[in-house]
Amino acid sequence: MKHVIALDVGGTGMKAALVGADGELLHQARRPTGRERGPDAVVEGILDFAAELRAHGIRAHGEPASAAGVAVPGIVDEAEGVAAYAANLGWRDVPLRALLAERLGGVPVALGHDVRTGGLAEGRLGAGRGADRFLFVPLGTGIAGAIGIDGKVEAGAHGFAGEIGHIVVRPGGAECPCGQRGCLERYASASAVSRAWAEASGGPDADAADCAKAVASGDERAVRVWQEAVDALADGLVTALTLLDPRTLIIGGGLAEAGETLFTPLREAVRRRVTFQKLPSLVPAALGDTAGCLGAGLLAWDLIEAAGPSIETTDPSEVTT
Repeated sequence: MKHVIALDVGGTGMKAALVGADGELLHQARRPTGRERGPDAVVEGILDFAAELRAHGIRAHGEPASAAGVAVPGIVDEAEGVAAYAANLGWRDVPLRALLAERLGGVPVALGHDVRTGGLAEGRLGAGRGADRFLFVPLGTGIAGAIGIDGKVEAGAHGFAGEIGHIVVRPGGAECPCGQRGCLERYASASAVSRAWAEASGGPDADAADCAKAVASGDERAVRVWQEAVDALADGLVTALTLLDPRTLIIGGGLAEAGETLFTPLREAVRRRVTFQKLPSLVPAALGDTAGCLGAGLLAWDLIEAAGPSIETTDPSEVTT
């Protein structure tokens, strides 16, 4: 069975899959990223994981993967296939595409940014399916975005498109590691809500999920913390939709797991702020933590489609596993 390798590399864990032509996850696996061992060990772990997936594909499906896709965090030069920088993994200028292609017997490899890759999957297979224009915004440790246009995700001239988390929504506000003050992710990310609720509740281990539960139970302190985050998020989203005019606005990440505790006030806050703009559908992400793997698989299948019949893979009989 023809298939591709998909890898989603995170700060603490890696998710991987063999993906069929119809998007079916034929095989899934996980393992720690191992960042405590240093960036070189992380890279070697990615290469070893990919090689194991290739060997599994040969055993289970009678042929090696036709291509591979990998999603990584940080700054990514997708055109050159270089993982340029990731603070949480400690690497710089890793030629990951070339390294993976070599380890995988010369098959084509696509390298993508983790949020844009997840957005690609949500746009084609998930909550944005059928929408010609969408914006995917996962609310996690930070906030980023993926701008979807006609089934593809826009990377921008320098690979920075979609960095909605660094829209300034509170001028002169909290300092951000990016060097600005008042950035959206300092107020509306899951980590920002966790910090605010820990301070308000006096519980140092309290997090955003605890805050959402307290909101649902009517705790006034939690309601204030939550509404401040919702208002900041709405300010950022309205700026984004003014610039991009998406048909669908997809919200994912840890904070979205609060369900209507988030979406009901957020829809209302966005509605109050729009004037001439067309209000997009505001929906939760549909694919959960499989989005990265599915998106990496889509990148790989796109390579195959673009190359047509010219792609050849190694004969399984020539492979030593």
